[in-house]
Amino acid sequence: MRKVWQRITDWEQWPFILIYSPLVFLWIYYAIRARAIWYFSPVNPQLEFSGFEGEGKREMYDLMPQQSYPTTIYIKPGLPFDELLRLVSNAGLSYPMVVKPDKGMQGILFRILHTSHDLKNYHKMMPVEYVVQRFVDLPLEFSAFHIRYPGQTKGKLTGFIQKQYLSVTGDGRSDLLTLIQQHPKAKLREADLRKKHAARLTEVLPAGETYYLSFAGNHNQGATFINLYNEIDDRLRLLFDTLSNECKTFYYGRYDLKCASLSDLKEGKNFYVLEFNGTGAEPNHIYDCNLSYFGALKEIARHWRDMYLIGRINHKQGVPYWSFRKGLAYLLNARKFFGMLRTFDIGHSNH
Repeated sequence: MRKVWQRITDWEQWPFILIYSPLVFLWIYYAIRARAIWYFSPVNPQLEFSGFEGEGKREMYDLMPQQSYPTTIYIKPGLPFDELLRLVSNAGLSYPMVVKPDKGMQGILFRILHTSHDLKNYHKMMPVEYVVQRFVDLPLEFSAFHIRYPGQTKGKLTGFIQKQYLSVTGDGRSDLLTLIQQHPKAKLREADLRKKHAARLTEVLPAGETYYLSFAGNHNQGATFINLYNEIDDRLRLLFDTLSNECKTFYYGRYDLKCASLSDLKEGKNFYVLEFNGTGAEPNHIYDCNLSYFGALKEIARHWRDMYLIGRINHKQGVPYWSFRKGLAYLLNARKFFGMLRTFDIGHSNH
């Protein structure tokens, strides 16, 4: 009963559709003005559906300078494992390494692999194309939401947060399941975590040992966000202005990256962009930052206004709006695809 009450009173735990439901009328307003329900579709012209949902990692990385993201290769399902090992070797990749679907979201099927046996098992069970990527062994992960208008070289950073992965700490007495049930965020995801960590639920963690329940820096996967808006300065703005301009027509979205330190990031060194997300990216600085629900809605509305205005500018320059039929078919296929991936994710342990 306490868990149910917490879900009711904590808006951050509400289903996505419930959080956004009061903004439906704003969406309709912009759709009427644009004369297109998918009014955002011209915003990032080089991303499929403007990066709203279902875009691949490949099209994203292809826009970026090669040195700005980790070494990455793309693997199709059914590829002979010997050929996979050859590709990994030729790319200079070594363990640990990261794997994730080329078309993925919310940390679904994200894994850190430590042995060739792990890679073989992942490859065997993956039904879709995925990426193998160098593991970035840097201590800090950040998200930065950047918006730039077409024709301008300078944009604005609307949010900047640090991410902390969902984890529990052993006390030398409690088993993993008990630690999950005692954790304020993990207990809300107990059903999924029971399946993902089934092999270790009865294990007692030594006192002080950290056990990561998820390595995905997503709010829906239980990550905690630390608001660093006060750290935004001219150096940070310049860094993301530069990245945005190098990506040419990437005008609206969120960068997720890892770096050695915040000071290094501001100097533009010792960092890698893990990925960026287009119009489907949430301004995730609304979470864990003491915003009221109405404050969060106001922040989302501000971002949607920018999204509408950028789309209108690009449309006037010749980028078409997607038709209702085309967009709906695309979204239905994407939802079906991600539903299938979730089934695989829940059925296969992270550890």
